Amino acid sequence: METRPQKFAVFDIDGTIFRSSLLIELTEELIKAGLFPANTRSNYEIPWKKWLDREDGYDKYIMAVVDSFQKNIKGVAYGDFAEVVKKIVENQKNHTYRYTRQLVRELKQRGYFLLAISHSPKGVLDGFCQELGFDKVYGRFYELGPGDKFTGQVVDEHLIANKANIIKRVVEKENLTLKGSIGVGDTESDISMLEIVEKPICFNPNEKLYRYAKINKWPIVVERKDVIYRIN
Repeated sequence: METRPQKFAVFDIDGTIFRSSLLIELTEELIKAGLFPANTRSNYEIPWKKWLDREDGYDKYIMAVVDSFQKNIKGVAYGDFAEVVKKIVENQKNHTYRYTRQLVRELKQRGYFLLAISHSPKGVLDGFCQELGFDKVYGRFYELGPGDKFTGQVVDEHLIANKANIIKRVVEKENLTLKGSIGVGDTESDISMLEIVEKPICFNPNEKLYRYAKINKWPIVVERKDVIYRIN
């Protein structure tokens, strides 16, 4: 007897559920642990300050962090990496937005399949998303080489670049249905994901996603301090 397809919800993580970036937290902790050189931070300090002073965008800052991470992860032992991840999950697991945290809980109770897609390393996403009850997690998968040390290479990087393609694969593999599907994202990199679901939600969107959402009349939800309000 063929089982009935399950409804699903897909979430971006950084800036959508987590109130920062897991990649940034991971990079900072690897520096503190002595697994990344002490001068690693100098590669993204200027973009960080410009973003903080609202002189430049967040994109340049996060891409500088991505570049720093990829340059320095080579040669790091997985066991050492896993210890840092464990510390991050323990310290950061509750640093989430109220709106999306509650939405995840409600959808879980209603029997939704929960899918997370993020550009942060899968190694740190797994632990964080497990705490929230996600069923499937996709992120950047960094290759391990001899001695269980990272090679610095990202496996199948083209797959994580298009979130819609990942959703299509999961829908087929996990017997899910697009009917009643929900997607939540915060930047233009989530547009392909939001276009494919039946109920897109733009949460704390950046300017590019905000403009796209207004044109397409997608719901926009903003959480600011202790207030949650809907724009569309």
